[in-house]
Amino acid sequence: MTVNKIYLEGWRNFKSSEVQFAPGVNVIAGRNAQGKTNLLEAVYYLAVGKSFRSAYDKELIRLADDTAYVRAEIESQGRDQILEARLARSRRRELFANGVKLKKAAELTGRLSVVLFNPEDLDMIRSGAAARRRLLDHSLCQLRPRYAAALSEFNKLYAHKTRILRDYHKKPSLLDLLDDFNLRLAHEGAVMIYYRAAFIELLAKKAAVNHHEFSNTEEILEIQYKTVTGVNPYAEGQKSPQDLLPALLEHQQSHREAEIRSGQCLSGAHRDDFEIIINDLPARKFASQGQARTAAVSIKLAERDIHHEDSGEIPVLLLDDVLSELDAARQDFILNRIKQGQVLITSCNETDRVESGEVITVENGMVIT
Repeated sequence: MTVNKIYLEGWRNFKSSEVQFAPGVNVIAGRNAQGKTNLLEAVYYLAVGKSFRSAYDKELIRLADDTAYVRAEIESQGRDQILEARLARSRRRELFANGVKLKKAAELTGRLSVVLFNPEDLDMIRSGAAARRRLLDHSLCQLRPRYAAALSEFNKLYAHKTRILRDYHKKPSLLDLLDDFNLRLAHEGAVMIYYRAAFIELLAKKAAVNHHEFSNTEEILEIQYKTVTGVNPYAEGQKSPQDLLPALLEHQQSHREAEIRSGQCLSGAHRDDFEIIINDLPARKFASQGQARTAAVSIKLAERDIHHEDSGEIPVLLLDDVLSELDAARQDFILNRIKQGQVLITSCNETDRVESGEVITVENGMVIT
């Protein structure tokens, strides 16, 4: 899976530019605030239908323009394809695949798969559980349609249950609905926990191998899944989501009164987490900046490996501002030792150490050839 060429018009600070990418490593070089990340953002947008930096499409349009257009020529699923996005300040955006207008962004799924690392992914190491759950949700929604459906339904049910716990004081009859919502949440949560556990087990194995090679040391990376107390998705006999349901329901029931008193949902998959451990110490508390970045990238590489095994195609790897705070050996791994698949890396000044990759220079929203 590769992005062969991308054309941008009115996108961020790009007036009009065309960029051709090599099938292997591409280093997008330039000083700060020249548009390097904007180029990665355009690729990501055509893959998933949204930006990883902005919530609103209008922010992606060049300040001097009223519209923006992005077009990519890609190789995917064994054939050449074309993806397009048309944005405007005065109307809804339009997405196209091979000249056919798409009804929703979800129709982009699988056409261009990407795995992104950007500095905010360090939150996965340093911050709370929400950042780590986002990684699980993003990956599994691409890999498992059943998981995506369960997550969507779970989020709707969770919102309804939250309103019940918040508003029942004004309308006590709302509590009559609580048991039904708990049962439905447990069913969807069991699906989520089942897939999350399997994904984390695979992620942990692959990330440990990547981390060992990346760090070039004896550092040992471990990942441990944490879910509802009393629910063990790795126990013998837990062969389907249905097998997890009794323990989930028992946990819910034991927290029912506490939820009513506190007005909060205290039991369920929305509290899941996974712990990242380096040399037997929690990375969240003890990892250095370089160790945290190494662990995060190792996990992203493992995510890409899983997608490759599952689909037979290697997602495009997007690495934004990944080289800072890494020593020379770890920078060399990023620039020269990731051999499989296409890689797009933004960099300020490490281009002289690129052994065989393509260097693309960006200056003030223009590609300098």
